[in-house]
Amino acid sequence: MSGEPRATCTRSTPRFILAAIAWLMLASGCVRLPSTGVTSLKASSLNDLQGYLLSHKADLDEFRLRGPFEVAVHKDRELHLSSTERINTDLYLSAPAGTAPLVIFLHGYDSSKEAHGYQAMHVASWGMHSLALQLPNTGPWVGNGRTLAKIVNFIYRSPEIIDRRIDATRIILVGHSFGASSVAVALAEGARAAGAILLDPAGIGKDLPNFLRQVNAPVMLLGADEHVSSTRNREYFFQFIRSGVAEVSIRDATHEDAQYPYEQSGDSPATEELQITFVSALTSAARSLSSSGKFDYAWASVGDALQHGKFFNAKKK
Repeated sequence: MSGEPRATCTRSTPRFILAAIAWLMLASGCVRLPSTGVTSLKASSLNDLQGYLLSHKADLDEFRLRGPFEVAVHKDRELHLSSTERINTDLYLSAPAGTAPLVIFLHGYDSSKEAHGYQAMHVASWGMHSLALQLPNTGPWVGNGRTLAKIVNFIYRSPEIIDRRIDATRIILVGHSFGASSVAVALAEGARAAGAILLDPAGIGKDLPNFLRQVNAPVMLLGADEHVSSTRNREYFFQFIRSGVAEVSIRDATHEDAQYPYEQSGDSPATEELQITFVSALTSAARSLSSSGKFDYAWASVGDALQHGKFFNAKKK
């Protein structure tokens, strides 16, 4: 399709991931995107994209479609924090020249970086580089948070270790489930991040409220429908973060919908439609934070969805 963002490859070894998800697979090392459609927006640069978005009404549906930029995928790239500490990552680089934000994804319990593969790809197609991390997936989550802070500050000091086009002043953290607790710990521990987006977060550990009270960066919580599935101590995040936090829930969404890809199981009502809804809200939030340092644009973009009941439980302080 003309104008469709294309995934280029840096690895030739085939890898089979989540066979039940037809829209995402590795074929000779390449990620193939689902057929969600591509935006009609023509943008040759990040400035073109930003100008278009600011001159039009903030619209969440715009971000349901893949963005205007090609994406280069680097699977299983090791990040060397030291001679003994290495982190396995997947890197998604947006095509435009010039510096761009970096969105770092952290998985939740019993999950992996692959669970956020399409989210990272989608965000990169909208002009933001993405890095999906693989950390111990059963915790300890405070330890993962401290490792995440170390990763962020390492990249902040030397962004060229990822790519020379990384804007280290615009690093955005994204965490799902208990991974959101780790993101909060990272912010409390001084991670040089512009802010965070929490995907249906789950709170763990008696010290979590203390960490949340120390978060000073902007945070947006994108929640599932608590009437369908609820997570442990989700209310802590809005309650204990002192200011600069916004929250909204997605009607009928499950905890698993906050991942993409998620392998459908017999006991979960997770759907691709709701996963795409999470992706669109995530992308709007990341663009908003990376552009202005705030979530004002993202908040405006969910207005119609709130009015029609697709989103609910909107609050901010």
